[in-house]
Amino acid sequence: MEFLLYMLLGAAAGVLAGLFGVGGGIIIVPVLVFSFTAQGVEPSVLTHLAVGTSLATIIFTSINSVLEHQRKGAVLWPVFTWMTLGILLGAGFGSLTAAAIQGPLLQKIIGVFAIVIAIQMGLELKPKASRKVPGKAGLTAAGGVIGWASAIFGIGGGSLTVPFLTWRSVPIQQAVATSSACGLPIAAASALSFMLIGWHNPALPQWSLGFVYLPAMAGIAITSMFFARFGARLAHKLSPRLLKRLFALLLLVVGVNFLI
Repeated sequence: MEFLLYMLLGAAAGVLAGLFGVGGGIIIVPVLVFSFTAQGVEPSVLTHLAVGTSLATIIFTSINSVLEHQRKGAVLWPVFTWMTLGILLGAGFGSLTAAAIQGPLLQKIIGVFAIVIAIQMGLELKPKASRKVPGKAGLTAAGGVIGWASAIFGIGGGSLTVPFLTWRSVPIQQAVATSSACGLPIAAASALSFMLIGWHNPALPQWSLGFVYLPAMAGIAITSMFFARFGARLAHKLSPRLLKRLFALLLLVVGVNFLI
């Protein structure tokens, strides 16, 4: 039953990843927190396990989403390359930051973040395309900040990367595609850090590899890899305003629940 839940979660996360470039982590983490709570996972490691597992699944989601976007020639690889330099450093520091925060406080921080993203998506608050794409140093610095925050929240960084790139005058479809590509190094570096930080923690459940719960990772990965391509195709065909607002409402409920 739990594995079926993880597969359904992976399908939803995959569509979101391809459609909005958000990596799916913003919904994976809350559902995993609820699932692990029901399973009786130790509260001291529960939230960190959800974040680490979410990041591990985004590796698989990103690969398929990027392949579909690249097929349409939408990924800006020079932008990706320089942002990735910062992402790798930022993700490592972000994992250490998350590990230093107590589980209940980390849940509240994620709850606030979910509410902020819900407001941003629901009201379609977007920075105006007022500046050009920065140089190598600027892209690396931006990647560092995005990588750091993404590791804390267990996300692929799309909810941060897409607004940044659109602010820098990148067309929305290219911003989503490049964000999807950036999600891969974010997830890989962060997941590896969470594995190492949680290694040999006695409070972790069986089948955990550090702060990554393998059954959940496998179940989510199986379906998310397929549905990410489906979401990416939709991104090039649909105007996702209604979907964004429904997704925003869901995030708002999740965020408020985490705070309560």
